[in-house]
Amino acid sequence: MKNIIQAITRWAQAHKTELAVLASAVVILAMLIDWASAEGAASLAFALVAGIEGGEHVVNGPVTTDVVHQSGSDYLLSEIDKQITRIRPMATPIDQLSRLAGAKHSGSMVVDYYNVDTKPTSTTTKEAYTGPSSGFGEDGEPKVLIHTNNDDIFDVSDTILMQGVKGYEADGKTESKSDLVLYVVSKRDEGGISVIAVNGKTMGTVDNCVPPFEEGTVLIRMGRAASELDVQTPQFEALPQRASQNCQIFKAQVEQSVLHKMANKEIDWTLNDQGEAAIYDMRLGMEKSFLFGAKRKVYDPIKRENVYFTGGIWSQAGKEFGYSADSFTEETIVDMMREAFTGNAGSKRKVLIGGSGFIGRLNKLTYSKVVNAGESVVKWGIDFSELRSKFGTLYVLLSEIFDECGMENDAMIIDPEYLQKYSHLPFGTEALDLKASGQRNTDAIVLTEASCLVLRYPKAHMRVVMA
Repeated sequence: MKNIIQAITRWAQAHKTELAVLASAVVILAMLIDWASAEGAASLAFALVAGIEGGEHVVNGPVTTDVVHQSGSDYLLSEIDKQITRIRPMATPIDQLSRLAGAKHSGSMVVDYYNVDTKPTSTTTKEAYTGPSSGFGEDGEPKVLIHTNNDDIFDVSDTILMQGVKGYEADGKTESKSDLVLYVVSKRDEGGISVIAVNGKTMGTVDNCVPPFEEGTVLIRMGRAASELDVQTPQFEALPQRASQNCQIFKAQVEQSVLHKMANKEIDWTLNDQGEAAIYDMRLGMEKSFLFGAKRKVYDPIKRENVYFTGGIWSQAGKEFGYSADSFTEETIVDMMREAFTGNAGSKRKVLIGGSGFIGRLNKLTYSKVVNAGESVVKWGIDFSELRSKFGTLYVLLSEIFDECGMENDAMIIDPEYLQKYSHLPFGTEALDLKASGQRNTDAIVLTEASCLVLRYPKAHMRVVMA
């Protein structure tokens, strides 16, 4: 460095260069050389050398977090998500379940998703049938045109169980212990389905006639029956239904003045402690929004921009069960679990969260072998009470969120397999330099997340309300 400056000085004197210009050139050159040397040292300290089998090795320096982040194998885990799941998980069970199940990234604040529902399996007759008025239906055959409240669920070759209407034995005269089974032979454009009986009654000389039935008789769709020469069958279509949800930007800000940080304290209360309290309060607010929020986009006239609000899963549930406070018995629990676990092809283990009034009624019941109140079980970092029946198992937990929202007598049954979280902006922290911007002499951090919850299969989830 010294030799370079001396050479430049001699050259300037020989060429009579002004000293001011020379001085500036020397200073600039020295700064460039120092910067290059510093950059060379920095790059040298963080140099990564490829290994024989594709690995990486650090040379001329220790392994640091920066080295790991710059390398291809960033094995350092983010602590913030782990910290969130450890902060009072029992107070925010919905948020806890969604975090541990994992979130899907959303490239927009508006999430579009699709649900595939199951085809209905039952309906009822629209009118009664008293028997053939003359002959036996069309062309003298024992074919009957019946009208139902939902003809669309039936197709040609379907079999139908007529609940409560007894079928007949092979002789056509003796009532069977099984219900009547019908076979769909055709559908009418003007409405109604033409059926013949599989185990029907013999009337006169005609076998397998449809016996009389009442209005409102339950018809249950069963499997299709094809003949020997049938190659095709009416096609089955399942069209996914499009739905949308808004991600909501949740924020919390923590500040500590510089003087407060420097002051002597009786307890060790730092900015990190305040951050933990802020995360807990933020999660409580998110829990309420995830449960009972309203999906909207509202224009803020002060900020002059749109604000997105997420919709709660309470309104997304596809089922609802009502109970009476005056007749809340073990039979009520059996009926509730029957409704929750049947007719939706969901999981046999679901989560029930409810207010203190509903949980109190559960605890006051005397359970038998039909419904068992099992031991406590830890799932997803939450300590649940187990409620078992022949229909399935419920993991029960008190949620004070219901009490705070005036719904202490209500509850919700959730299938964790079909609870999906979308995250447009994952939970993270950002330090604000309020001192440099001239606002406040404080250390500040902002906690931010933009996310939402959806129920992918609504009928696997159920609201429980007091009638």
